[in-house]
Amino acid sequence: MDQSLLFAPIRELAHKIREGETSSLSVMESLLERINRLNPQVQAYLTVSQERSLEAAQQKDREMRAGKNSGPLHGVPLALKDNIETKGLRTTNGAKRLHDHIPSADATIVKKLKKAGAIIFGKLNMHEIALGGTTDNPHYGFTRNPWDSSRIPGGSSGGSASAVAAGMCPASFGTDTAGSIRIPAALCGIVGLKSTLGRVSRSGVFLLSWSMDCVGPITRTVRDAALLLEVIGGFDPKDPVTSRKRLPRYTEELEAGIKGIRVGVCKEYFSDLVEPDVHRAFQGAMTEISRLGIDVVELPLNLERAHVSAAHEIILASEAATYYEPHLRAGIGDFGPDVRLRLQRGLAIPAVHYLKAQQVRTVIQQRFRDLFDQIDVMASPTVAVPAPLRGQQNVSAGGVQRSLREALVSLTLPVNLVGFPAITVPCGFSSEGLPLGLQLVGRPFDEATLLRVAHGFESATPWKDQRPPL
Repeated sequence: MDQSLLFAPIRELAHKIREGETSSLSVMESLLERINRLNPQVQAYLTVSQERSLEAAQQKDREMRAGKNSGPLHGVPLALKDNIETKGLRTTNGAKRLHDHIPSADATIVKKLKKAGAIIFGKLNMHEIALGGTTDNPHYGFTRNPWDSSRIPGGSSGGSASAVAAGMCPASFGTDTAGSIRIPAALCGIVGLKSTLGRVSRSGVFLLSWSMDCVGPITRTVRDAALLLEVIGGFDPKDPVTSRKRLPRYTEELEAGIKGIRVGVCKEYFSDLVEPDVHRAFQGAMTEISRLGIDVVELPLNLERAHVSAAHEIILASEAATYYEPHLRAGIGDFGPDVRLRLQRGLAIPAVHYLKAQQVRTVIQQRFRDLFDQIDVMASPTVAVPAPLRGQQNVSAGGVQRSLREALVSLTLPVNLVGFPAITVPCGFSSEGLPLGLQLVGRPFDEATLLRVAHGFESATPWKDQRPPL
Protein backbone atom coordinates (compact mmCIF):
# COMPACT_ATOMS: atom_id res chain seq x y z
CA MET A 1 0.00 0.00 0.00
CA ASP A 2 1.07 3.56 -0.70
CA GLN A 3 2.40 4.69 2.69
CA SER A 4 0.79 8.11 2.21
CA LEU A 5 -2.56 6.37 2.75
CA LEU A 6 -1.57 5.87 6.39
CA PHE A 7 -2.33 9.58 6.76
CA ALA A 8 -5.26 9.65 4.35
CA PRO A 9 -8.68 10.80 5.55
CA ILE A 10 -11.20 8.00 5.96
CA ARG A 11 -13.31 9.42 3.13
CA GLU A 12 -10.36 8.93 0.77
CA LEU A 13 -9.63 5.45 2.11
CA ALA A 14 -13.25 4.38 1.70
CA HIS A 15 -13.27 5.70 -1.87
CA LYS A 16 -10.09 3.83 -2.82
CA ILE A 17 -11.35 0.60 -1.29
CA ARG A 18 -14.69 1.00 -3.08
CA GLU A 19 -13.01 1.73 -6.44
CA GLY A 20 -10.50 -1.11 -6.11
CA GLU A 21 -7.49 1.21 -5.95
CA THR A 22 -6.49 -0.50 -2.72
CA SER A 23 -7.98 -3.18 -0.52
CA SER A 24 -9.14 -3.27 3.05
CA LEU A 25 -6.60 -6.04 3.68
CA SER A 26 -3.74 -3.94 2.32
CA VAL A 27 -4.75 -0.99 4.51
CA MET A 28 -5.05 -3.21 7.56
CA GLU A 29 -1.69 -4.89 7.00
CA SER A 30 0.06 -1.53 6.63
CA LEU A 31 -1.59 -0.18 9.78
CA LEU A 32 -0.66 -3.24 11.81
CA GLU A 33 2.94 -3.01 10.62
CA ARG A 34 3.11 0.63 11.67
CA ILE A 35 1.47 -0.07 15.03
CA ASN A 36 3.87 -2.93 15.76
CA ARG A 37 6.78 -0.65 14.94
CA LEU A 38 5.68 2.55 16.69
CA ASN A 39 3.46 1.53 19.58
CA PRO A 40 6.34 0.52 21.89
CA GLN A 41 7.38 4.18 21.69
CA VAL A 42 4.01 5.96 21.49
CA GLN A 43 2.01 3.57 23.73
CA ALA A 44 -1.30 4.55 22.17
CA TYR A 45 -2.80 1.05 21.90
CA LEU A 46 -3.74 -1.21 24.78
CA THR A 47 -5.27 -3.97 22.65
CA VAL A 48 -4.95 -4.82 18.96
CA SER A 49 -6.93 -7.69 17.48
CA GLN A 50 -4.55 -8.62 14.69
CA GLU A 51 -5.89 -11.98 13.49
CA ARG A 52 -9.52 -11.02 13.80
CA SER A 53 -9.00 -7.70 12.01
CA LEU A 54 -7.15 -9.32 9.11
CA GLU A 55 -9.95 -11.85 8.71
CA ALA A 56 -12.52 -9.05 8.83
CA ALA A 57 -10.60 -7.10 6.16
CA GLN A 58 -10.50 -10.12 3.88
CA GLN A 59 -14.25 -10.58 4.35
CA LYS A 60 -14.88 -6.92 3.48
CA ASP A 61 -12.83 -7.34 0.30
CA ARG A 62 -14.82 -10.44 -0.67
CA GLU A 63 -18.06 -8.55 -0.10
CA MET A 64 -16.86 -5.64 -2.22
CA ARG A 65 -15.88 -7.95 -5.09
CA ALA A 66 -19.36 -9.46 -4.87
CA GLY A 67 -20.92 -6.00 -5.11
CA LYS A 68 -22.00 -5.87 -1.46
CA ASN A 69 -21.08 -2.44 -0.13
CA SER A 70 -22.15 -2.33 3.51
CA GLY A 71 -21.94 1.45 3.89
CA PRO A 72 -19.82 4.62 3.82
CA LEU A 73 -17.11 3.04 6.00
CA HIS A 74 -16.88 -0.28 4.18
CA GLY A 75 -13.52 -1.87 4.98
CA VAL A 76 -12.18 1.15 6.88
CA PRO A 77 -10.26 0.28 10.09
CA LEU A 78 -11.12 2.34 13.18
CA ALA A 79 -9.92 2.24 16.80
CA LEU A 80 -11.74 3.28 19.97
CA LYS A 81 -10.96 4.72 23.36
CA ASP A 82 -10.86 1.87 25.82
CA ASN A 83 -13.98 2.91 27.72
CA ILE A 84 -16.25 2.02 24.78
CA GLU A 85 -17.39 -1.60 25.02
CA THR A 86 -16.58 -3.95 22.16
CA LYS A 87 -17.98 -7.47 22.00
CA GLY A 88 -15.20 -10.04 22.40
CA LEU A 89 -12.48 -7.36 22.49
CA ARG A 90 -10.92 -6.36 25.80
CA THR A 91 -12.20 -3.09 27.27
CA THR A 92 -10.35 -1.88 30.38
CA ASN A 93 -11.65 1.68 30.91
CA GLY A 94 -8.01 2.38 31.79
CA ALA A 95 -8.65 0.68 35.14
CA LYS A 96 -6.72 -2.03 36.96
CA ARG A 97 -9.88 -3.87 38.02
CA LEU A 98 -10.96 -4.29 34.38
CA HIS A 99 -7.66 -5.61 33.05
CA ASP A 100 -9.29 -8.78 31.72
CA HIS A 101 -12.78 -7.45 30.98
CA ILE A 102 -14.21 -8.88 27.75
CA PRO A 103 -17.64 -7.35 27.00
CA SER A 104 -20.48 -9.59 25.79
CA ALA A 105 -22.05 -6.83 23.68
CA ASP A 106 -21.07 -3.80 21.62
CA ALA A 107 -21.81 -0.24 22.62
CA THR A 108 -24.49 1.38 20.47
CA ILE A 109 -21.97 3.47 18.53
CA VAL A 110 -19.92 0.34 17.79
CA LYS A 111 -23.00 -1.36 16.35
CA LYS A 112 -23.61 1.69 14.16
CA LEU A 113 -19.99 1.82 12.98
CA LYS A 114 -20.02 -1.87 12.08
CA LYS A 115 -23.34 -1.47 10.25
CA ALA A 116 -21.68 1.28 8.18
CA GLY A 117 -18.91 -1.18 7.25
CA ALA A 118 -16.11 -0.20 9.64
CA ILE A 119 -13.67 -2.71 11.13
CA ILE A 120 -13.03 -2.10 14.84
CA PHE A 121 -9.55 -3.47 15.34
CA GLY A 122 -8.02 -1.82 18.42
CA LYS A 123 -8.54 -0.13 21.77
CA LEU A 124 -6.64 2.96 22.81
CA ASN A 125 -4.99 4.10 26.02
CA MET A 126 -6.66 6.70 28.19
CA HIS A 127 -6.35 8.44 31.51
CA GLU A 128 -7.58 6.06 34.19
CA ILE A 129 -11.43 5.94 34.08
CA ALA A 130 -11.21 9.11 31.94
CA LEU A 131 -10.63 11.24 35.05
CA GLY A 132 -7.61 13.32 34.06
CA GLY A 133 -5.87 15.17 31.26
CA THR A 134 -2.42 13.59 30.80
CA THR A 135 -2.99 9.95 29.72
CA ASP A 136 -0.19 8.99 32.08
CA ASN A 137 -1.88 5.79 33.19
CA PRO A 138 -0.35 4.02 36.25
CA HIS A 139 -1.64 0.64 35.07
CA TYR A 140 -1.10 0.77 31.29
CA GLY A 141 1.67 3.27 30.68
CA PHE A 142 2.26 6.81 29.45
CA THR A 143 0.99 7.68 25.98
CA ARG A 144 3.39 10.06 24.26
CA ASN A 145 2.66 13.02 22.04
CA PRO A 146 3.86 12.17 18.49
CA TRP A 147 5.15 15.71 18.02
CA ASP A 148 7.49 15.44 21.01
CA SER A 149 7.74 12.18 22.95
CA SER A 150 8.68 14.02 26.15
CA ARG A 151 5.27 15.71 26.20
CA ILE A 152 1.75 14.63 27.06
CA PRO A 153 -0.84 14.11 24.33
CA GLY A 154 -3.55 15.51 26.60
CA GLY A 155 -6.43 13.49 27.91
CA SER A 156 -8.36 11.71 28.79
CA SER A 157 -8.59 10.45 25.18
CA GLY A 158 -4.83 10.74 24.70
CA GLY A 159 -4.33 7.38 23.03
CA SER A 160 -7.10 8.14 20.54
CA ALA A 161 -5.53 11.43 19.45
CA SER A 162 -1.96 10.20 19.51
CA ALA A 163 -2.76 7.21 17.29
CA VAL A 164 -4.50 9.32 14.64
CA ALA A 165 -1.75 11.96 14.62
CA ALA A 166 0.95 9.29 14.33
CA GLY A 167 -0.67 7.55 11.36
CA MET A 168 -1.55 4.52 13.48
CA CYS A 169 -5.26 4.64 12.61
CA PRO A 170 -7.32 6.68 10.14
CA ALA A 171 -9.73 7.95 12.81
CA SER A 172 -10.72 7.14 16.35
CA PHE A 173 -13.29 7.91 19.01
CA GLY A 174 -13.03 9.42 22.45
CA THR A 175 -15.25 10.70 25.23
CA ASP A 176 -15.46 14.27 26.48
CA THR A 177 -16.47 15.45 29.98
CA ALA A 178 -14.29 18.54 30.39
CA GLY A 179 -12.54 18.63 27.01
CA SER A 180 -11.23 15.06 26.76
CA ILE A 181 -11.74 14.89 22.99
CA ARG A 182 -10.82 18.47 22.13
CA ILE A 183 -7.76 18.83 24.37
CA PRO A 184 -5.78 15.84 23.02
CA ALA A 185 -6.89 16.57 19.46
CA ALA A 186 -5.58 20.14 19.77
CA LEU A 187 -2.30 19.12 21.43
CA CYS A 188 -1.73 16.48 18.71
CA GLY A 189 -2.63 18.74 15.77
CA ILE A 190 -5.85 17.09 14.54
CA VAL A 191 -9.65 17.50 14.65
CA GLY A 192 -11.84 16.58 17.61
CA LEU A 193 -15.63 16.94 17.75
CA LYS A 194 -17.81 17.07 20.85
CA SER A 195 -21.44 17.04 19.75
CA THR A 196 -24.46 18.38 21.62
CA LEU A 197 -25.32 16.44 24.75
CA GLY A 198 -27.96 13.97 23.55
CA ARG A 199 -26.85 13.78 19.91
CA VAL A 200 -24.87 10.53 20.36
CA SER A 201 -25.74 7.52 22.53
CA ARG A 202 -23.53 6.63 25.51
CA SER A 203 -25.06 3.16 25.90
CA GLY A 204 -22.23 0.70 26.38
CA VAL A 205 -19.78 3.43 27.37
CA PHE A 206 -18.25 3.67 30.86
CA LEU A 207 -19.56 6.95 32.20
CA LEU A 208 -17.81 9.54 34.31
CA SER A 209 -20.52 12.21 34.49
CA TRP A 210 -23.96 11.21 33.21
CA SER A 211 -24.97 14.83 32.79
CA MET A 212 -21.92 15.94 30.78
CA ASP A 213 -20.30 12.96 29.01
CA CYS A 214 -20.27 12.94 25.20
CA VAL A 215 -18.82 10.48 22.69
CA GLY A 216 -17.25 11.84 19.52
CA PRO A 217 -14.79 11.37 16.65
CA ILE A 218 -11.12 12.31 16.46
CA THR A 219 -10.08 12.68 12.83
CA ARG A 220 -7.66 14.27 10.38
CA THR A 221 -10.29 16.41 8.68
CA VAL A 222 -13.54 18.16 9.50
CA ARG A 223 -15.27 16.27 6.69
CA ASP A 224 -14.35 12.97 8.34
CA ALA A 225 -15.75 14.23 11.64
CA ALA A 226 -18.99 15.17 9.88
CA LEU A 227 -19.20 11.74 8.24
CA LEU A 228 -18.65 9.89 11.50
CA LEU A 229 -21.22 12.01 13.32
CA GLU A 230 -23.74 11.06 10.62
CA VAL A 231 -22.99 7.41 11.30
CA ILE A 232 -23.11 7.40 15.12
CA GLY A 233 -25.69 10.11 15.86
CA GLY A 234 -29.38 9.72 16.54
CA PHE A 235 -31.89 8.57 19.12
CA ASP A 236 -31.19 5.41 21.11
CA PRO A 237 -33.80 4.01 23.53
CA LYS A 238 -30.94 2.55 25.57
CA ASP A 239 -29.76 6.07 26.41
CA PRO A 240 -32.69 8.22 27.60
CA VAL A 241 -30.61 11.38 27.21
CA THR A 242 -30.45 11.00 23.43
CA SER A 243 -32.63 13.33 21.39
CA ARG A 244 -35.25 12.45 18.78
CA LYS A 245 -34.30 15.51 16.73
CA ARG A 246 -33.62 14.88 13.05
CA LEU A 247 -30.02 13.91 12.27
CA PRO A 248 -28.82 16.13 9.40
CA ARG A 249 -26.67 15.01 6.49
CA TYR A 250 -23.67 16.94 7.75
CA THR A 251 -21.36 16.07 4.86
CA GLU A 252 -23.85 17.47 2.33
CA GLU A 253 -24.16 20.74 4.25
CA LEU A 254 -20.41 21.43 4.49
CA GLU A 255 -20.38 23.41 1.25
CA ALA A 256 -23.54 25.43 2.02
CA GLY A 257 -21.51 28.63 2.43
CA ILE A 258 -20.20 30.57 5.40
CA LYS A 259 -20.33 34.25 4.38
CA GLY A 260 -22.34 36.30 6.81
CA ILE A 261 -22.11 33.80 9.65
CA ARG A 262 -21.46 35.61 12.95
CA VAL A 263 -18.54 34.38 15.03
CA GLY A 264 -18.27 35.77 18.53
CA VAL A 265 -15.06 36.22 20.50
CA CYS A 266 -15.21 36.74 24.27
CA LYS A 267 -11.66 37.91 24.88
CA GLU A 268 -12.23 38.90 28.47
CA TYR A 269 -12.81 35.25 29.32
CA PHE A 270 -9.43 33.99 28.07
CA SER A 271 -7.08 36.86 27.13
CA ASP A 272 -5.26 36.77 30.47
CA LEU A 273 -5.05 32.97 30.46
CA VAL A 274 -3.30 31.95 27.25
CA GLU A 275 0.39 31.62 26.45
CA PRO A 276 1.75 34.14 23.85
CA ASP A 277 2.14 31.60 21.03
CA VAL A 278 -1.45 30.48 21.56
CA HIS A 279 -2.67 34.09 21.46
CA ARG A 280 -0.72 34.76 18.27
CA ALA A 281 -2.14 31.68 16.53
CA PHE A 282 -5.67 32.54 17.62
CA GLN A 283 -5.36 36.09 16.30
CA GLY A 284 -4.12 34.68 12.99
CA ALA A 285 -7.07 32.31 12.86
CA MET A 286 -9.52 35.17 13.43
CA THR A 287 -7.89 37.17 10.65
CA GLU A 288 -8.32 34.22 8.29
CA ILE A 289 -11.94 33.70 9.36
CA SER A 290 -12.68 37.37 8.66
CA ARG A 291 -11.05 37.04 5.25
CA LEU A 292 -13.47 34.21 4.44
CA GLY A 293 -16.40 36.61 4.77
CA ILE A 294 -17.44 35.68 8.29
CA ASP A 295 -18.44 38.49 10.64
CA VAL A 296 -16.23 38.44 13.75
CA VAL A 297 -17.70 40.32 16.70
CA GLU A 298 -16.34 40.81 20.21
CA LEU A 299 -18.81 40.20 23.01
CA PRO A 300 -18.67 39.89 26.79
CA LEU A 301 -19.48 36.49 28.30
CA ASN A 302 -20.02 37.95 31.78
CA LEU A 303 -18.87 34.84 33.60
CA GLU A 304 -16.25 34.31 36.27
CA ARG A 305 -13.95 31.44 35.34
CA ALA A 306 -13.71 30.46 39.00
CA HIS A 307 -17.49 30.03 39.25
CA VAL A 308 -17.63 27.98 36.05
CA SER A 309 -14.73 25.77 37.12
CA ALA A 310 -16.12 25.21 40.62
CA ALA A 311 -19.58 24.24 39.38
CA HIS A 312 -18.10 21.86 36.83
CA GLU A 313 -15.75 20.20 39.33
CA ILE A 314 -18.46 19.71 41.97
CA ILE A 315 -20.84 18.13 39.46
CA LEU A 316 -18.12 15.99 37.86
CA ALA A 317 -16.63 14.80 41.15
CA SER A 318 -20.04 14.04 42.67
CA GLU A 319 -21.30 12.08 39.68
CA ALA A 320 -18.01 10.22 39.15
CA ALA A 321 -17.85 9.26 42.83
CA THR A 322 -21.44 8.02 42.70
CA TYR A 323 -20.75 5.96 39.58
CA TYR A 324 -17.53 4.43 40.98
CA GLU A 325 -18.56 4.15 44.63
CA PRO A 326 -18.95 0.32 44.44
CA HIS A 327 -15.44 0.04 42.94
CA LEU A 328 -14.00 2.25 45.66
CA ARG A 329 -15.54 0.08 48.36
CA ALA A 330 -14.35 -3.10 46.67
CA GLY A 331 -10.73 -1.98 46.30
CA ILE A 332 -9.69 1.61 46.81
CA GLY A 333 -6.05 0.65 46.28
CA ASP A 334 -6.82 -0.36 42.71
CA PHE A 335 -6.97 3.30 41.68
CA GLY A 336 -3.97 5.50 40.92
CA PRO A 337 -3.28 8.28 43.43
CA ASP A 338 -4.63 11.19 41.37
CA VAL A 339 -7.88 9.45 40.46
CA ARG A 340 -8.35 8.01 43.95
CA LEU A 341 -8.03 11.48 45.51
CA ARG A 342 -10.60 13.05 43.18
CA LEU A 343 -13.08 10.22 43.75
CA GLN A 344 -12.66 10.47 47.53
CA ARG A 345 -13.25 14.22 47.34
CA GLY A 346 -16.38 13.52 45.34
CA LEU A 347 -17.72 11.22 48.02
CA ALA A 348 -17.26 14.01 50.57
CA ILE A 349 -19.23 16.65 48.66
CA PRO A 350 -22.54 17.44 50.45
CA ALA A 351 -25.76 17.15 48.45
CA VAL A 352 -26.44 20.85 49.05
CA HIS A 353 -23.22 21.77 47.24
CA TYR A 354 -24.10 19.54 44.29
CA LEU A 355 -27.53 21.15 44.02
CA LYS A 356 -26.11 24.66 44.28
CA ALA A 357 -23.62 23.79 41.52
CA GLN A 358 -26.57 22.74 39.37
CA GLN A 359 -28.20 26.09 40.07
CA VAL A 360 -25.04 27.88 38.98
CA ARG A 361 -25.01 25.66 35.91
CA THR A 362 -28.50 26.88 34.98
CA VAL A 363 -27.32 30.49 35.15
CA ILE A 364 -24.29 29.68 32.96
CA GLN A 365 -26.50 27.92 30.41
CA GLN A 366 -28.72 31.00 30.20
CA ARG A 367 -25.68 33.26 29.68
CA PHE A 368 -24.62 31.08 26.77
CA ARG A 369 -28.13 31.10 25.29
CA ASP A 370 -28.23 34.90 25.56
CA LEU A 371 -24.84 35.10 23.84
CA PHE A 372 -26.01 32.91 20.97
CA ASP A 373 -28.95 35.24 20.35
CA GLN A 374 -26.31 37.53 18.86
CA ILE A 375 -23.93 35.06 17.18
CA ASP A 376 -23.94 31.72 15.36
CA VAL A 377 -20.59 30.35 16.56
CA MET A 378 -18.21 31.25 19.38
CA ALA A 379 -14.43 31.05 18.94
CA SER A 380 -11.54 30.70 21.39
CA PRO A 381 -8.23 28.91 21.66
CA THR A 382 -8.82 25.25 22.54
CA VAL A 383 -6.05 24.96 25.15
CA ALA A 384 -4.23 27.83 26.85
CA VAL A 385 -0.78 26.28 26.36
CA PRO A 386 1.01 23.96 23.93
CA ALA A 387 1.52 20.34 25.04
CA PRO A 388 3.22 20.37 28.47
CA LEU A 389 6.10 18.11 29.44
CA ARG A 390 5.31 14.87 31.19
CA GLY A 391 5.32 15.37 34.95
CA GLN A 392 4.70 19.11 34.88
CA GLN A 393 2.39 20.15 37.70
CA ASN A 394 2.24 23.84 36.84
CA VAL A 395 2.64 25.76 33.61
CA SER A 396 3.07 29.40 32.69
CA ALA A 397 -0.05 30.78 31.02
CA GLY A 398 -0.84 34.45 30.64
CA GLY A 399 2.38 35.25 32.50
CA VAL A 400 1.10 33.45 35.60
CA GLN A 401 1.93 30.03 37.02
CA ARG A 402 -1.24 27.96 36.83
CA SER A 403 -2.06 24.38 37.69
CA LEU A 404 -1.78 21.95 34.80
CA ARG A 405 -5.48 21.14 35.04
CA GLU A 406 -6.54 24.81 34.87
CA ALA A 407 -4.34 25.41 31.83
CA LEU A 408 -5.72 22.35 30.04
CA VAL A 409 -9.47 22.56 30.71
CA SER A 410 -10.40 26.20 31.41
CA LEU A 411 -11.49 26.90 27.83
CA THR A 412 -13.18 23.56 27.13
CA LEU A 413 -15.10 22.64 30.29
CA PRO A 414 -17.71 25.45 30.04
CA VAL A 415 -19.01 23.77 26.87
CA ASN A 416 -19.62 20.50 28.74
CA LEU A 417 -21.39 22.37 31.51
CA VAL A 418 -23.89 23.91 29.06
CA GLY A 419 -24.12 20.87 26.73
CA PHE A 420 -23.37 22.79 23.51
CA PRO A 421 -21.43 21.28 20.56
CA ALA A 422 -17.78 22.21 19.95
CA ILE A 423 -14.95 21.30 17.61
CA THR A 424 -11.20 21.88 17.60
CA VAL A 425 -9.22 22.34 14.39
CA PRO A 426 -5.47 22.95 13.99
CA CYS A 427 -4.58 26.64 13.69
CA GLY A 428 -0.80 26.84 13.90
CA PHE A 429 2.31 25.89 15.84
CA SER A 430 4.19 27.18 18.85
CA SER A 431 7.75 28.46 18.64
CA GLU A 432 8.84 24.94 19.69
CA GLY A 433 6.96 23.31 16.81
CA LEU A 434 3.99 22.06 18.86
CA PRO A 435 0.48 22.15 17.35
CA LEU A 436 -2.18 24.58 18.56
CA GLY A 437 -5.95 24.39 18.24
CA LEU A 438 -8.87 26.69 17.48
CA GLN A 439 -12.09 25.88 19.35
CA LEU A 440 -15.44 26.66 17.75
CA VAL A 441 -18.67 26.32 19.75
CA GLY A 442 -22.16 26.15 18.24
CA ARG A 443 -25.80 26.25 19.24
CA PRO A 444 -27.34 23.05 20.61
CA PHE A 445 -28.02 20.58 17.78
CA ASP A 446 -26.59 22.99 15.20
CA GLU A 447 -23.48 20.96 14.46
CA ALA A 448 -24.12 21.68 10.77
CA THR A 449 -23.19 25.38 11.08
CA LEU A 450 -20.30 24.55 13.38
CA LEU A 451 -18.89 22.04 10.90
CA ARG A 452 -19.31 24.44 7.98
CA VAL A 453 -17.23 27.13 9.69
CA ALA A 454 -14.59 24.62 10.78
CA HIS A 455 -14.42 23.14 7.27
CA GLY A 456 -14.13 26.57 5.68
CA PHE A 457 -11.26 27.53 7.96
CA GLU A 458 -9.53 24.16 7.50
CA SER A 459 -9.80 24.38 3.70
CA ALA A 460 -8.19 27.83 3.66
CA THR A 461 -5.22 26.94 5.88
CA PRO A 462 -2.33 24.45 5.61
CA TRP A 463 -2.41 22.98 9.11
CA LYS A 464 -4.27 19.74 8.41
CA ASP A 465 -1.47 18.56 6.09
CA GLN A 466 1.28 18.74 8.74
CA ARG A 467 2.64 15.47 10.16
CA PRO A 468 4.62 14.75 13.30
CA PRO A 469 8.33 13.83 12.95
CA LEU A 470 7.95 10.10 13.62
